[in-house]
Order: sequence, then structure tokens, then C-alpha cells
Amino acid sequence: MGPLARTTKDLALAYDAMQGHDPEDPVCADRPIEPALPSLDRGIGGLRIGVAGGYFRRGALPEALEAVARAAKALGAAREIEIPEAARARAAAYVITATEGAALHLDRLRTRPAEFDPATRDRLIAGAMVPASLVVKAQKFRRWYREQVLELFASFDAILAPATPFPAPRIGQQTMQLDGVEVPLRPNIGIFTQPISFIGLPVVAVPVPLRPLPIGVQVIAAPWREDVALRIAYALEKANVAAAPRPPESGG
Repeated sequence: MGPLARTTKDLALAYDAMQGHDPEDPVCADRPIEPALPSLDRGIGGLRIGVAGGYFRRGALPEALEAVARAAKALGAAREIEIPEAARARAAAYVITATEGAALHLDRLRTRPAEFDPATRDRLIAGAMVPASLVVKAQKFRRWYREQVLELFASFDAILAPATPFPAPRIGQQTMQLDGVEVPLRPNIGIFTQPISFIGLPVVAVPVPLRPLPIGVQVIAAPWREDVALRIAYALEKANVAAAPRPPESGG
């Protein structure tokens, strides 16, 4: 295998190196080390892989759907799965991350506002103004939503979904088309990842090379099953569906 075929192995090595309980970290889970690297060569035999539909199809450009379709075909994944209330999860995630970020930086926003990127500063200030009642509702919803999504893993080991609704944005791009409407790029590029990271599910985002720009596909697994996500990513890499080619050399 060439150097690109080692990408997933490198990721598994990094993940394994980070495993283990840290007694100095009060939120670190005390779990035994379960190396993921040795499982990569087991392949995907026996794994039940679904494809996220509904919310994850609406608003996605053809390139995003093509990338997911390529991955699904290579993996033999034909069953579509509905992640319940994903749109509401994205909204709740935005409320929580905006308010938590604002709380973290509030003192600096007051004393050193000029040191922030203007767009970031405005977003943090907006987060500081979100009513507490909405934050409480978002947190309650997160608990309910997590239970609903975890039930899906009784029937599936992993779920495929687009990472973004469109290919990689160009440098300096400020807006995007979403459901036919032009919206700001930065607050909307994560509409497909936020409903997943919102509840802490492990994900490997595999790059699918499309022309002219690449796009990512999420391989979503159940809690603590990073090994499953990595096995699937490695299978896609070996099938030449996932790759991270170098950009062409510029002349001159």
C-alpha cells in the first residue's frame, strides 16, 4: 500500500495513544484501554451499516449525496435510516455551544474585544444574550434526543451521513446555498455534524475526492465504538473510495 493507505492506520494509532484514564482530568472516563489498530484488518464483515436519510438528504447538494452513495455502495449499505428530530438537535446544539462559548470568553469579550476576529466576537456576544430558559430547554432536549439515537444502534453498528451539504468551500467564501437560500457560510457549514457531535457520538469523517473539490462522509458509530468507525473508514480507504490526494503543485 502507498502512503495514503496508512492514513486510517495513523488515525487509529493516535486514538490508541490517547486512550487511558487520566486521574488529573475530572471528566475523563475510567475505562480499560481497547486498542483500535488491531481491529482494522478485520474488515466490515458482519457490520450493519445504515445510511442517514431525511434531514441529511434535504438541503444536501448532489455532490454530498454522490459521496455518500459511493461510500454506501462500497460497503454494501442499502438501508436508509431516519435520525429522529435531527433538525431540532442542530438548533439545540447551536444554542448550547453558543452560550457555553460566550460564558468561556465573557471576561475577555469585556476587556479585550479588539483581539477577537469580528465574526467570532459577534457570534460570542450573541450567545451571551440567549435567554437562560432556552438553554435549559436545549439541555433537556439533548437528554431525550440521545436516548432516541442510541436506540438506533440496536439495529445498526454504524450510520453514514454527509459531513457538509456541499464540497469544501473556497478560500474567502462567505455564503452558501442551503435549500435554495443564500445563507452565511460559517454558522451553517456544520448543519450535518452538529446533530451528531451534540451527543458525543464517535465519528470518522472520510474524504471522498470529487472534482473540483473534495467532500467528507461521516461514519457514525455507537458510544465507545471508535474501532467500528475506524474499521469502516479503513475499508473505504482500501476500496479507493476515501482518499486524501495532495493538491496539484502550483507553477512558477
